[in-house]
Amino acid sequence: MKNYTSDNIRNITLMGHGSSGKTMLAEAMLFNAKATDRFGSVIDGTTVCDFDAEEIKRTISINSTVAPFEWKGTKINIIDTPGYFDFAGEVVGAARAAETAVIVVPAKNGLEVGAEKAWEYAEDAKLRKMFFISKMDEENADYFKTYEELVEKFGKKIIAFQFPILENEKMVGIVDVIHQQAKHFEGDKFVEMPVPEDFLAKVEELREPLMEAVAETSEELMEKYFEGESFTDKEIHDALFVGIKRDEIIPVLCGSAVDNAGIQLLMDAIVAYVPAPTERTPEKAKSIKTGEEIELKTNKDEKTVALVFKTIADPFVGKISIFKVISGEVKADTSLYNSRTGKSEKISNLFVVRGKKQENATSIPSGDIGAVAKLSDTVTNDTLSNPAYPVVVDVIEFPKPSISLAVETVGKGDEDKIGSGLARLRDEDPTFSVEVNSETHQTLISGLGEQHLDIIVSKLKSKFGVSVELKDPIIPYRETIKKAIRVEGKHKKQSGGHGQYGHVHIEFSPSTEDGLEFEEKLFGGSVPKQYVPAVEKGLKDCIVHGVLAGYPMVKLKATLVDGSYHAVDSSEMAFKMAASVAYKKLVDAQPVLLEPIAHCKVTIPEDYMGDIIGDMNKRRGRILGMSPLGKGLQLVEADVPQAEMFKYATDLRSMTQGRGSFELEVVRYEEVPSMLTPKIIDEALRKAEEK
Repeated sequence: MKNYTSDNIRNITLMGHGSSGKTMLAEAMLFNAKATDRFGSVIDGTTVCDFDAEEIKRTISINSTVAPFEWKGTKINIIDTPGYFDFAGEVVGAARAAETAVIVVPAKNGLEVGAEKAWEYAEDAKLRKMFFISKMDEENADYFKTYEELVEKFGKKIIAFQFPILENEKMVGIVDVIHQQAKHFEGDKFVEMPVPEDFLAKVEELREPLMEAVAETSEELMEKYFEGESFTDKEIHDALFVGIKRDEIIPVLCGSAVDNAGIQLLMDAIVAYVPAPTERTPEKAKSIKTGEEIELKTNKDEKTVALVFKTIADPFVGKISIFKVISGEVKADTSLYNSRTGKSEKISNLFVVRGKKQENATSIPSGDIGAVAKLSDTVTNDTLSNPAYPVVVDVIEFPKPSISLAVETVGKGDEDKIGSGLARLRDEDPTFSVEVNSETHQTLISGLGEQHLDIIVSKLKSKFGVSVELKDPIIPYRETIKKAIRVEGKHKKQSGGHGQYGHVHIEFSPSTEDGLEFEEKLFGGSVPKQYVPAVEKGLKDCIVHGVLAGYPMVKLKATLVDGSYHAVDSSEMAFKMAASVAYKKLVDAQPVLLEPIAHCKVTIPEDYMGDIIGDMNKRRGRILGMSPLGKGLQLVEADVPQAEMFKYATDLRSMTQGRGSFELEVVRYEEVPSMLTPKIIDEALRKAEEK
């Protein structure tokens, strides 16, 4: 692939609902551009963009994939993204590297939630947008119904650039609304012809809003429009380009990727109307040295700045960092400064990727996308810049994990391999996290959904040879007491020679402090001072396990008030044992279980308010408030037991058709309702016996 200047590069991310046809659309474009010599299939697992073993097995996209090709003097970097919500991080990362989103909407299914979410991602990333109504080959495909849904949802800036010609429910051509021409498909090619009479009225109907949109791009064109003058082809083209660049015009095109019908026209439209990286509003960066804000220009003569937007963890090749050059030029055999680590990284093995294939490169120009292998300390979201010009750009705001499950090894001795494998996968996926709970000793993995975590487990096995099972996390319950009590603890043992003797009277009572609050109020030397620390130490050892179910004891006050000792047989160990005897009598102090309570913030369309509040009440949640966020969204805040929320990500997605999101943070502990306590105790005792 030859080198292209920044103004001849287009960065396009394909977005949309799952199974809307994005990967096959990318495949058709690559085939047309002769970037691949065969037309692959998702079903057969032979596409350029879905090459991961899990993608082939499940016939869905899991990763975002870069696939560049050349078309009519322009380099087009396609970034194919997943449509399923569990992999939203891939979509967000791809949006950061693109200037335009082509949102794919199937003609049969119409506007689905995934397309609405894609619009939101594109808006957040300030991308220009284009809709492609796909799968025109399917039975009951309805272009005009889908087009009307888009206009109704997103407004009058949705403009039809073309519509299909159907014969016997098969797409045989398109009508070009801009140029008022028909194009009849003949294999991979098309023949221009006059618009059939049956479609003239529809052309006029759709051309009117298009001409209005053209007129609104400048005062001169508006004046010409009101005077009834026709626009020239050049005026229309230039106005459409300006309107798309300003995000005031959102084109709608159509086709069938499976039949490769209309795909070349989409490729032509990308070249003609989609802004180059040079047309985008310049990015801002902050100087590491001075802290001042700097404007970055998409120009190869500027100082080099690049952002790593994706990482691939390959068990054979090692780590591959995929980056977008924001300004300057990334050259092979140079060093770039990592603003996060404060270290320089050697750029040695520089290349471009097309699916799983790599093509060596000597340089990657401003506005383009490249890759480099084996950067030791670089991860996704790192800024790489000229060492003499160290800066940092805004990071990608990836979705936060919303579901956590525990992993347990199937085979013995795999613990170390699990840790290293999960760490590699975490480098690859910023929406995935790993932690070892110090209390439950479980390894917890967190992600965006159950399918997300299931695929993490599958990758762990296929890439790193480790088999694990997913389990529900252990809830870190606590125990405390509700009643003050005075108890006696005596440890006495005589077995020849020195014996053991420790004797204490301790008053236990509820405390406001989190752990153990210890105090001594001894009189007359009943317990010598040197043994008091042993009593406290004995109690601290005991509170690790409560008297009900073995959970840690909290908010406990212990006051040592009396006791006795033996001049020969008493020792620190004896008094620790005496404290332990006294501690066990807390069963008479009304011990109770405490459970973690989380503060939950749920963002939903207001139409789902009733369902969400009802569901939260079923989870023993307390609604704290509801606040309008604008754009038809509501924020519901509630306090809810953590035990009720492990699968909430899946349930919320089901209740809102994927439109809801939430954040969760444990804030305190509260008493478990008495009717639930026996079941929790029985389960804890059963697990203790299994150990």
